[in-house]
Amino acid sequence: MFERPDLVQAERFLNDFGLLSVSRDEALLLLRGTGASHFCYAVRKAQKARFAGFGLQVGSLAELDALANLPGASQVQASALVGGGYVVQLTDPSGFRVDAIWGQSPAEALPHRQPLPFNSVDAAVRINDTQRPPEQPPEVVRLGHVVLELADYQETCAWYTRHFGFIPSDVQVLPDGSPAVAFLRLDLGDEPADHHTLALAQGFVATYSHSAYEVVDADAVGMGQRVLRDKGWTHAWGIGRHILGSQIFDYWQDPWGDKHEHYCDGDLFTSAAPTGIHAVSREAMAQWGPTMPRSFTRPRFTPASIAALISNLRRCPDLTLSKLRTLARIFA
Repeated sequence: MFERPDLVQAERFLNDFGLLSVSRDEALLLLRGTGASHFCYAVRKAQKARFAGFGLQVGSLAELDALANLPGASQVQASALVGGGYVVQLTDPSGFRVDAIWGQSPAEALPHRQPLPFNSVDAAVRINDTQRPPEQPPEVVRLGHVVLELADYQETCAWYTRHFGFIPSDVQVLPDGSPAVAFLRLDLGDEPADHHTLALAQGFVATYSHSAYEVVDADAVGMGQRVLRDKGWTHAWGIGRHILGSQIFDYWQDPWGDKHEHYCDGDLFTSAAPTGIHAVSREAMAQWGPTMPRSFTRPRFTPASIAALISNLRRCPDLTLSKLRTLARIFA
């Protein structure tokens, strides 16, 4: 969920990125992928551009009622958005809005092209045929994950694991062993789940890092880069393959500088997979492709963010000058 001063400009980028418009009026823009979801991206008209939050689907009305009893939660309300259902609006310890949703009507998936057949050295599956992916925005299938930076790192991680059942797939740590990034997946038991649906990183203020959208194959990632570059949008990082999660990725900035990722070929884990512990570094973010640029994680210093930094250093047990210096040495 985003707030933007210009819905037409927002829609132009998102359509070029591969999301499909569901509806737009003067106040609200909804977009979807080809997957079986009524929408996966909501933009509300506002004077100031900002990331507003995200939604999580829960499994039962009883779970929704339990979330409504948390401090600061709204009552269970009927959703006015397409698909209907019921929603409880929450605020996590870092101030991000989280909409817990239950009871939406089923949505139908839309057709998309199949992954291109791939000739390997041991298996030729394409004979007397060529590869010609369509020269158009890649078909986004679904929203895959959201990544947030936090000052209140430990409290926020605990909130998501306690109230939504997230479990850690991998944790990256600083040289002193303290956690810096947690890649959290859904606990679906024996059903495979994405390596991470939510990733939380230690920062000095609460801020949006990026959101990621799955496409059908690596050619779609590559065609996305070509289309977005030809349209004049700003590239952020890629193409490469992540180490943790294994996704082939490419990142782009929307008109307000917020990063959006195309990806394919992500890892899937059941609840039995153990948590991995790894040292954090810029080099640890990709197996191949360009090293993560320093601009990718460079904070935006404004009077408001500097004031928040000073406040967070005074009150937040996760944030110290020593940790800030270490993070700056690694990422800035």
